[in-house]
Amino acid sequence: MLRSIYVSTLSASLLGATLLLGATGCGGAAEEAFGAQAEGSGIKAKRLPDGSLDDQGKCEYRGRQDREVVETAGPGSVLPNVRRVFAIVGQGLDRQRILVCREIDTNLDGIKDVVRRYNDKGESLFEEADTNFDGRVDTWLTFSKGRIADEKLDHDFNGNPDEWKYYSAGRVTRAKRDTNQDGKPDVWEMYGTDGRLERMGVDVDGDERVDRWDIDSDVKRDREAKERADEDAAAEKAEAERKQGEYKTADEDPDGVTSDAKKADAKKPAAKKPAPKK
Repeated sequence: MLRSIYVSTLSASLLGATLLLGATGCGGAAEEAFGAQAEGSGIKAKRLPDGSLDDQGKCEYRGRQDREVVETAGPGSVLPNVRRVFAIVGQGLDRQRILVCREIDTNLDGIKDVVRRYNDKGESLFEEADTNFDGRVDTWLTFSKGRIADEKLDHDFNGNPDEWKYYSAGRVTRAKRDTNQDGKPDVWEMYGTDGRLERMGVDVDGDERVDRWDIDSDVKRDREAKERADEDAAAEKAEAERKQGEYKTADEDPDGVTSDAKKADAKKPAAKKPAPKK
């Protein structure tokens, strides 16, 4: 519905303003054109006292000479809804742009609801998102070496996280949740290397300690089967080593006579040969 409103109410001049934004990427006259076209289209963004459009963006670039801004329209959007802010470093031939911030209006209402920040290598550091579009952040992501490390979620949208997830190599390994909205976790979840939930701990009395562990029946069955297989393999190995030890102790030769027996026979006095008969 929103997209149809855009298409029916904004003329070719809007497309011209959009292209101008993509080309200049620096605000100023282009931002003014964008603001003028946005008014009356039903989006939430309002004008600031200086006349610019307030899209509630969090990237810092206004009034900074060391920043360059690029505005683009993503899939399904007529108005620019993606803003990338680059830091300008170096001079002359060494001058280069490094992405430091990106924010997106995902529901095309003129308000930026996702912002991600980057380090000087262009690797993701943090991300915040307003997933229900009420103007408050309800999702927080932290990255390590460009990969997600932990995630905080606010499911009841009261401004405080009530679920925490922790990742390793891009996979969730454990999580904790606050199910009674008292600000403290009361459920803990542990995940396997395949990302499957293996066991869940529950705090019954509210002391932030696990009182009961529940194990997934399939995981429990697989774990028990693996333990039995490991025990059987260990028993077979032990039996093979025992037999090998007995063989080394006996030190049998191909005829079945032990070296110990041979040594004992060698120590015995040689039998006297009978004197020849005259």
